[in-house]
Amino acid sequence: MAISAKDVMNLRKKSGLGMMECKAALEEAGGDMAVAEENLRKKGLAKMDGRADRESAEGRVAAAVCDDASQGALVEVNTETDFTAKNDAFGAMVDQIAAMGLGQASGDLVKSDAMQAAIDEIRLTTKENVQFAKGAVFGGEGKKVGSYVHFTGKLGVLVECQGDAPAQLLKDLCMHISAITPAPLGLSEEDIPAEIVEKEKEIAKGQAIEQGKPEAIAEKMVVGKIRKYYDDVVLLRQKFIKDDSKQIKDLLPAGVTITRFARYQVGN
Repeated sequence: MAISAKDVMNLRKKSGLGMMECKAALEEAGGDMAVAEENLRKKGLAKMDGRADRESAEGRVAAAVCDDASQGALVEVNTETDFTAKNDAFGAMVDQIAAMGLGQASGDLVKSDAMQAAIDEIRLTTKENVQFAKGAVFGGEGKKVGSYVHFTGKLGVLVECQGDAPAQLLKDLCMHISAITPAPLGLSEEDIPAEIVEKEKEIAKGQAIEQGKPEAIAEKMVVGKIRKYYDDVVLLRQKFIKDDSKQIKDLLPAGVTITRFARYQVGN
């Protein structure tokens, strides 16, 4: 059957593919536009699946929070180039996936078929290896959630508090976690992996011995060094970035506790 130039152009606009490829797809589909579009989509995704080994080191982070702050979601989606990561369509897709996460059970965000379909659309148009990296859903009964995403889209934070946490507190906590160096590794001392603490102890003792300190003095110096280390990497013990006369735990009003946080940074 004859395929009109108008139909070829319409399919080209929808698919972003070349004239000859679109014409062949329409001929194969007997002129049915919907069938041709679906066939091109399947073929395009099959080609992209064959390139899944290409590194996706760039990407964006996005967050979504319910109007009443009772639930929030944070996601990271990766792609191959910073050019694509900065594309408006890519950013809109990541925002959409974060919004889709609202309503899921608290915990790790589960990638749904609808989320994958949104990712696939970007894979087809950019021809890059776009992949869902990770996601988290916070919130629940008696919880308040805050979020922050840096204007670059490369860094995002989600914080969950038990109790009626004021909006300004949630904002301050998110901004602190995003900006403080070093970034917090855990909420409390118990959250810091034992192997990391042991490594810090080993380094501290080695430095003391190198300075010629006796064993007993070296051990005492290790205790002090670890205390300082906890002050640096435990969120509740960190000095508030906007007022270093206070620790983060000092910001919490009566009845409010931080229950968890997530900090996503593209490339880390």
